[in-house]
Amino acid sequence: MKSDAASNKLLTETQGPIMIIKINRPAVRNALDNETADALAAAFRAFDADDHLKVAVLTGVGGHFCAGADLKALASGTDYRPWAGDPAGPCHGTLSKPLIAAVAGYACAGGLGIALRCDLRVVEESATFAVLSRRWGVPMTDGTTVRLPRLIGSGRALDMLLTARKVTGAEAVQMGLADRLVLEGRALDAAIELAREIVEFPQIAMRSDRMSAILQWDLPEAEAIAQEMKLAAEARNKEAQSGASQFASGAGRHGKKAKD
Repeated sequence: MKSDAASNKLLTETQGPIMIIKINRPAVRNALDNETADALAAAFRAFDADDHLKVAVLTGVGGHFCAGADLKALASGTDYRPWAGDPAGPCHGTLSKPLIAAVAGYACAGGLGIALRCDLRVVEESATFAVLSRRWGVPMTDGTTVRLPRLIGSGRALDMLLTARKVTGAEAVQMGLADRLVLEGRALDAAIELAREIVEFPQIAMRSDRMSAILQWDLPEAEAIAQEMKLAAEARNKEAQSGASQFASGAGRHGKKAKD
């Protein structure tokens, strides 16, 4: 395991084509200060630029995902940059490859924002999602007010945004905020298992479908479908015919995986 920051506030490792990113500030429930936020944004960029890496998993060390901004650093006013709202920060932009959150403990305020920035969320039963920054007058500037209602609907999102109420892992799955519910201590292992499943698929088609789903929100249906066709062109040319041939020969049926 190696560190992306001199102070070991962020740790990364690779398992073949999978990159694992760990926020390592357990004493503050993995709240982000400037240095950690910068390291996290840099890790995302490094993952996206590395052709050998196909899926990334994001988690926190010590039983919590991320408690958001380090409010003590914010209160000090010394060289504190509002990382959540920084266009160069970890919550902004769209990666070209899947990012999975493995959530234990708190994913609150900016930590919720980072979880929402991920494509999928694997959560433990006692995981807690909340906009706890509501209590302190700190607004959301990390995409949460956009991504949360798009994911779970306006009513449920406003309930969380207005009341700061806590949503457990089980409820998060029920409302669509999370995708997989696992036992305590299993989030990271389950997220890595999920990443391995995604890695096994033909990557061009998977990524084009993912990007179409991400980019379609602001387009009329006809334009969104035209965009889907455009994004799918490379996969049609490079993957679809060989994949169809494998299917015709019996590969990939009845639970069998198609060969590369």
